[in-house]
Amino acid sequence: MRIGYGWDSHEFTPGIPLKIGGVTVPHPQGLGGHSDGDVLLHALTDALLGAVAAPDIGSLFPPSDARWKGADSAVFLAEAMKRVQAAGYRIVNLDATLILDSPKIGPHTAAIRTHLAKMLNLPGDCIGIKAKTPEGLGIDHAAIAQVAVLLEVSKKKRPRKKSR
Repeated sequence: MRIGYGWDSHEFTPGIPLKIGGVTVPHPQGLGGHSDGDVLLHALTDALLGAVAAPDIGSLFPPSDARWKGADSAVFLAEAMKRVQAAGYRIVNLDATLILDSPKIGPHTAAIRTHLAKMLNLPGDCIGIKAKTPEGLGIDHAAIAQVAVLLEVSKKKRPRKKSR
């Protein structure tokens, strides 16, 4: 078994759509970033990469590379999934916490969970999504995502051993 943890944050920016977990959420501002600013997919990608000791999202998809400007974060997640599978693992479950003042995530949780389940080929009841407000933290202008993932050895392939 392997555990991975990912964290990401982005500032709200007017004039762009808000994407969380690959789902467009109605809001007057989106999250700025070099790609589409999807904090949940970025944190999930880093959690998966970390669990298999792969390079982080910024190393694989550097903001200095124009190819990733405005990119759909699903591309990053797909690469992380390839690396998880190549290492001989599969996702058991994930638990995510979103920290933002608005919009309220509760009305969108089911859609986000359904979309993630499809992207990850994982049952929806293996995906936890919670949202908290940043009371007293002074970060009303940003969104933060924290994700923990649990991986197990895939029945299809054993994990590769590192040479010493």
